[in-house]
Amino acid sequence: MSSATRKAVPWWLSAPALVLFTCLLLVPLALTAVLSFNAFDPMTGVKSGEFTLEHYAHVFTDSYYHAIFWRTFWISALVTVICVAIGAPEAYILSRMGNPWRSVLLLVVLAPLLVSVVVRAFGWSMLLGPEGLVNGTLKLIGIGPVKMLYTEIAVIVALVHVMLPFMVIPVWTSLQKLDPGVQNAALSLKASPFTTLRRIVLPQVLPGILSGSLIVFGLAASSFAIPGLLGGRRLKMVATVVYDEYLHELNWPLGAAVALTLLVANLVVMLSYNRLVEGRYKKALG
Repeated sequence: MSSATRKAVPWWLSAPALVLFTCLLLVPLALTAVLSFNAFDPMTGVKSGEFTLEHYAHVFTDSYYHAIFWRTFWISALVTVICVAIGAPEAYILSRMGNPWRSVLLLVVLAPLLVSVVVRAFGWSMLLGPEGLVNGTLKLIGIGPVKMLYTEIAVIVALVHVMLPFMVIPVWTSLQKLDPGVQNAALSLKASPFTTLRRIVLPQVLPGILSGSLIVFGLAASSFAIPGLLGGRRLKMVATVVYDEYLHELNWPLGAAVALTLLVANLVVMLSYNRLVEGRYKKALG
């Protein structure tokens, strides 16, 4: 076998995956990008062959879209922070448990993934509604009723519930690679449990926290079902705006422009966060 043939073998073996990736991701993205530049007439629809920057100018200059993007990103960031605060300790506890309790808790963490997001959203709408269990409990202690449904509170609570497994699993996977002997050595050298956790465990699980944070933030920012069902018609996020432009206004080019703007903004935020956390990880490990 010649040298050129040997070099070509990995490409031939990767060809099916590359073709699938191109057909299912790159081609739709390219078509959406072309659509976002198409001119649009409310009377006749999309004007094929006519291109304009008007849709992007509309997105970048209209304060309505500024507010929606701001709401989307601060909610996504808050959901990510809450998931880190809950998911990282939960993963640590999970890694320290023995069988069969570890398997039981892991099943509890993964069980929500077996239920449709729409079903879980309807469940939260029943819990957070005016006559729901949460408000019923608040009335008993003399606080309620509190308006939670169709507010940011409902969207954040439901998103945390949906996204939490995507934080727990990467952190738990990182903890599986951690050598318990390193922690025991630190404890034997009179380090406190908190110091051991902060200086030994945390730096080594940062990759898992980073992976989980990126997944949670990206999924939360592009979430549609939860904001659509629990946010109502007034509390819009970017995904619901794209839906409205495509199916209600029938302005497909503007919807495509909003969707691609969200994609680019997501990439910028996630790559910046990735670079920041990776830098701290390398610094912590020397």
